[in-house]
Amino acid sequence: MGAGLIIGKQILIMFIILVLGVICNLRGLITKDGTKSLSIVELNIVNPVLIFMSYQTDYEPALMKGLLWAFALSAISFAAAIPFSMMFVPKKSRYSVIQRFSVVYSNCGFMGIPLINNIYGSNGVLYLTAYITLFNLLVWTHGYMMMKGKRDFSTLIKALLSPSVIATVLGFIFYVTNLRLPEIPYKAMDYISAMNTPLAMLIAGATVAQTNILKAFKGIEIYRVCAGKLIIVPALTFALVWLTPAPDIVKMVVTIAAACPVATTGTMFAITMDRHPQKCSEFFAVTTVLSGLTLPLVTMVCDKLL
Repeated sequence: MGAGLIIGKQILIMFIILVLGVICNLRGLITKDGTKSLSIVELNIVNPVLIFMSYQTDYEPALMKGLLWAFALSAISFAAAIPFSMMFVPKKSRYSVIQRFSVVYSNCGFMGIPLINNIYGSNGVLYLTAYITLFNLLVWTHGYMMMKGKRDFSTLIKALLSPSVIATVLGFIFYVTNLRLPEIPYKAMDYISAMNTPLAMLIAGATVAQTNILKAFKGIEIYRVCAGKLIIVPALTFALVWLTPAPDIVKMVVTIAAACPVATTGTMFAITMDRHPQKCSEFFAVTTVLSGLTLPLVTMVCDKLL
């Protein structure tokens, strides 16, 4: 079965859980504050644990080579997406800052990890950690300064100390030294990592339920963000990485990561900096829903070209 069909099935499964999250929010089982609390658990515990566990495998030179390629291709993706967003979104636009942020930064943790894990397994997640690491470093420096409107490199320390980056560093150390967790803590961590997909989708569903989707479609800016984030950036990324001699799985992982919907970090920044948080949440909600169609399409096309 092709990667496109596999990802289509996985998105359908995830969409069912997302709908359950919508129902939970509408019934008052997951409130707005509850969504925030669950997001903190997902970002600071579940995601990092899954990243760390992806490194709990036997050291192989081929995997190490693929990981290095993943870092290189991820850098290429961001190096292309950032200048593209500046050309694609007019500066005079009322929402230009949050639009540019949304076009560049994807929900590679929430959406990317469960998708990659279900399609390519732990090796895929291992390669995805490279994209997530660069995402964290850039979103807390370039992304943060862009949203804030001024230079502030002090956030680089925060980026380096983010749970996902720490998990990647620790996991890498364990990987290259062939250190393995004892059976009991391994099982405990494995159970926690298994929470990633259902928890992430419940949160996404609850967030979507808090947004007026129909109202979001009335603004032209949503169409620009959807086209840029869900189609053009992943297509640009694939066109560039396709030219490299990197393993096909690495090319697909980086492309899928770039094709994920708008990052939830944008809404978090928008709330704290008063940068149209409602509009940011609309970008997240609409691209999350539409990614159910665009992600399988992008994956299927790229898989055929490889």
